[in-house]
Amino acid sequence: MTASYGDQTTRDVTDLADFVSQDKELATVDERGAVKIGQRSGESVVVVRFMGLVDTARLTVPAQRIFPPERYRDLPVANFIDERAYAHFQKLGLLPSARCSDEEFIRRATLDTIGMLPTPDEARAFLADPAPDKRQKWIEHLLRHSAWADYWANKWADLLRPNPDRVGVKSVYLLDQWLRDEFRRNVPFDEFARAIITAEGSNHRDGPAVVYRDRREPPELTTMFSQLFLGVRLECAKCHHHPNEKWSQDDFYQFAAFFGPVKQKGAGLSPPISAGTEEFYYAPGGEVRNPVTDLAVKPLPPEAKQFAIADGTDPRLALADWLVNPRNPFFARSAVNRVWAAFFGRGMVEPVDDFRASNPAADEPLLNALADDFKGHHYDLKHLMRTILASELYQLSSIPNETNLADTKNFSRSYRRRLPAEVALDAVSDVTGVPDRFEGCPPGTRAIQTWSFKINSHFLDAFGRPNASSDAPCERDLKTSVVQALHLMNSQALQAKLANADGRARALANSGRTPSEIVTELYLASVGRFPTAAEVAAASAAFAPEKVKREEASEDVLWALLNSPEF
Repeated sequence: MTASYGDQTTRDVTDLADFVSQDKELATVDERGAVKIGQRSGESVVVVRFMGLVDTARLTVPAQRIFPPERYRDLPVANFIDERAYAHFQKLGLLPSARCSDEEFIRRATLDTIGMLPTPDEARAFLADPAPDKRQKWIEHLLRHSAWADYWANKWADLLRPNPDRVGVKSVYLLDQWLRDEFRRNVPFDEFARAIITAEGSNHRDGPAVVYRDRREPPELTTMFSQLFLGVRLECAKCHHHPNEKWSQDDFYQFAAFFGPVKQKGAGLSPPISAGTEEFYYAPGGEVRNPVTDLAVKPLPPEAKQFAIADGTDPRLALADWLVNPRNPFFARSAVNRVWAAFFGRGMVEPVDDFRASNPAADEPLLNALADDFKGHHYDLKHLMRTILASELYQLSSIPNETNLADTKNFSRSYRRRLPAEVALDAVSDVTGVPDRFEGCPPGTRAIQTWSFKINSHFLDAFGRPNASSDAPCERDLKTSVVQALHLMNSQALQAKLANADGRARALANSGRTPSEIVTELYLASVGRFPTAAEVAAASAAFAPEKVKREEASEDVLWALLNSPEF
């Protein structure tokens, strides 16, 4: 490796450079930069560092078996997502799994889009519908559903929701309700981001102002906004040059300088109550200094060479204009990657807020195409989701074939994943027919509508509800755990739902239905499909013993379904 210096000289600095492979199973690299290919095919990068500079070399290791183009030409195509995904698969020697069944589709799409299970009646009607376009019709139904706003607002509340002990309960509630209203109106994502970035007003009247009550200093706002709207972790450059990227301290504090003129007046923070009213507004002044040089820095977005801010105006207005400009290389890509991760279980860039040269997208052309389409449709989230849901890629089965068994990041099959905490609790409530009651919330409130981690729920805590006392943005941990398994098996609250006199199990037991009909209804309610003949026989056996009560047998079958991996 050669370094060029300011005096026009060059020098071989291979021995002084640091080489790191990002995927050692795919390829390894020695101290001289020589790469050795491993046993697995795929794409990765080798990162090279020298004197604070970082560069990457992208590697593609093709599979030993490459299929002819006609194998991909014959695959079904719904939209551009499929076209680009198949081109990527061909390069890597992957064939996509088969299309998922109607049973899989209705359950997966409903959970992913509105965070709810299809009802037994909905599942029956969908499965019986012979129309070839019934999946597209169901997608449109989901995007119009009233639960859509609550589900997606809750996802963004994970990233923005402040600690009530820090900012006050009323402030948290106000921000939560503002988020839900934004999604009910399907506000374009660029307008949504602009409203947060340029927020002014009271923490008891203006929802986005609560963000500024929680993140009171320019460096804190820089950390949050760079991750949320750029997908870049600038925080690593707060104290030193980013170890894996090009960002310097100047980049961090130049971004922070946009928030220096934000002023506060009124009741400040006084944990654990912090119930006072505070106003946030722009006023000239409030410079930001680089702590190493102690020099005041001017506002400048990442990668911008020059940037104009009109005299006497809030620099955040100019920042918002730059942020949502279609030429911005960060905003749209970051947004579509987050939405993609919600539907596929992982982003094309993973973690979703860690875009950098040393962490490339699994499918760069597809990510760019999605971002361009998102911009071309005025940052309409429902359009983006409609495009994803309609694609053959989203509708693939989770059952692998011989070519994609080891694929965990190229989306050649559907990846199985656990339900988020609120979705899982609502699903249990819907299946049992017994809703939860949440303190401080009106009757009928669903878990997805709760607005603070301080609302008591052992279930939500066991299944990974984010704790807002930790620093946001916080991505959820969706891994399974022993605690979750034990909770479902032994929870007294769950047993109370199963045995409730007004619940589904008791109602079915007291009806005139046969054991097989009861079993069928429980399968449709919990896993969205009809049971197989073997499943009907096995579950119906619970009703066979002479002394077994029908309600106990119904409860046992439902308990088994709720504890199944499929649920």
